[in-house]
Amino acid sequence: MLWSLLKILVFVAIIALLAFGAGILMETSGGVQITVAGVEYTLGALQSVLALAVLVLLVWVFFKLLSLLIATLKFLNGDETAISRYFDKGREQKGYQALSEGLMALASGEGRLALAKASRAARYLEKPELTDLLTAQAAEMAGDTKKAAEAYKRLLGNQNTRFVGVRGIMKQKLSEGDKETALQLAEKALALRPKHEEVQDTLLQLQAQAEDWAGARKTLSAKLKSGSLPRDVFRRRDAVLALSASQAIVDQEATVEQREQAIEANRLSPDLVPAAAMAARAYLEQGKKRNAIKVLKKAWEAQPHPDLAHVFAEVEPDETPAQRVKRFEQLARLKPQDDETRLVMAELNIVLWISPRRVARWVIWWSVPLMRGP
Repeated sequence: MLWSLLKILVFVAIIALLAFGAGILMETSGGVQITVAGVEYTLGALQSVLALAVLVLLVWVFFKLLSLLIATLKFLNGDETAISRYFDKGREQKGYQALSEGLMALASGEGRLALAKASRAARYLEKPELTDLLTAQAAEMAGDTKKAAEAYKRLLGNQNTRFVGVRGIMKQKLSEGDKETALQLAEKALALRPKHEEVQDTLLQLQAQAEDWAGARKTLSAKLKSGSLPRDVFRRRDAVLALSASQAIVDQEATVEQREQAIEANRLSPDLVPAAAMAARAYLEQGKKRNAIKVLKKAWEAQPHPDLAHVFAEVEPDETPAQRVKRFEQLARLKPQDDETRLVMAELNIVLWISPRRVARWVIWWSVPLMRGP
């Protein structure tokens, strides 16, 4: 209502200004004299202004007709789209104007206005890859998810915009909580753009949530190849994924695969304590004590841990306390100043000194004098 009233007031003001200007020109003396073929024409001030306006109009019409003539000549020379381009030129200008205004509205956070401009641009332009993208983004901003989904589906039909369509639908499915469909779409999006970091991270997260450890490790390798992940970080994360896979396999009681996964996890990151412990136990079950000791030593050198000590004790379960203390000195020499090393060696020495044989000797040594009496 206010906008309509404002437009009426502006129109009345323009008419009033034109009438006022015409009145001034009519009262102004002088004019323009034009001689044509010996005939002299005198125009007043108002007539001169009107004649100038008519001349400008005629020049504009002349150039328009000239452009039409040139387009016609091109058409006659074999350019079948010359005339259609001539008539569509104005439509394109309107379309690109609406498109630019829609982009500005989108950047300003005005979703509804951007959606209206996108609709106007679609009417004038035959550029669905541009107008559909603007429509989808504007509809999402305006909260119209249905219209956005329709626009993204139209983008799927164009090879150049297929990735944008897949990614847009994937994000919608994520917001809806449909992680299974989002996972499938993320895999398709990564196949289209293997180096897209956001899609890589999304797919990796969805695969981890779905416990698809093999797929997650494949995606992690893609991140490494694309350069979006440092190699040392890749090795450690890949080891964690391998360990997760081995733990899942243990739950399913698939011992052969569990061994392979645990050993692989330790190979990727020797300082990963759970992986090292599982790998060492896997070697022990295979009867490969030397390999188990090698794994444990390498892990202990990187990070001493009680779990590693427990597995190291399992290498020789029937040894005496003295033999165990001597054997554990192999680990102690790797990290002699570490608190965990000192603690383990202290526990072993306590066990050694309170062993049954030493206790028996201690009892006999004290009991004999007592038996003899004073």
